[in-house]
Amino acid sequence: MTELDNQQRPSATETVRKLLRADILAGTFAPGEQLRQEELADKFGTSRIPVREALRHLEAEGLVTLLNNRGAKVVSFTSAEVIELMEIRIALECRALRLAIPNMIQSDFDEAKRILVEYDKKSDPAQWAEMNWKFHETLYIPCNLPRLLSLIEGNYGQVSLFVRAQVSMASGKKTPQEEHVDILKACRAGNVEKAVDLLEAHISNTKKALMVQRRRSR
Repeated sequence: MTELDNQQRPSATETVRKLLRADILAGTFAPGEQLRQEELADKFGTSRIPVREALRHLEAEGLVTLLNNRGAKVVSFTSAEVIELMEIRIALECRALRLAIPNMIQSDFDEAKRILVEYDKKSDPAQWAEMNWKFHETLYIPCNLPRLLSLIEGNYGQVSLFVRAQVSMASGKKTPQEEHVDILKACRAGNVEKAVDLLEAHISNTKKALMVQRRRSR
């Protein structure tokens, strides 16, 4: 194996981080649930060291809270905190999209379209959050600002912990998907202002659905 191959292979820590993050966002581990290093090491077939480092990365993303000598636990938020996080999401993602559109090329549009087609085929609401993230991430990557993208990923993960359970079933898939298509069309056309306006409305609609769900649960 060449040195380049070694550099391109994901580390054990990164592999565990991605797998554990996906499990958390899919609801395999519920908000407030304790994550034990030994059990996670067995689950992912690795030692405790990559698990420990992965948990530290996920704590930096705001998805888990480390516990002294007891692993970690999945974070939990009140609906009021999530509404605030969604305002942050609007600010971060709209800025990223504004900077990304001038850098987009045909392969970006093709990948975003491919994700939407795959998204349409998913009938399990547990998979919608993952597909939704893949679509949005594809639009933002061309902004070429790793720190901004990292902030967006962390914020999205935090919101998804709550939104997945509280909003996805109520909102369904049809309307969000129609909004995705419109956003992508505006990006293809290079219409920055329209795309950003559509994105803000798209996220705001989720926030409104969350607020409705919050009122109903009182």
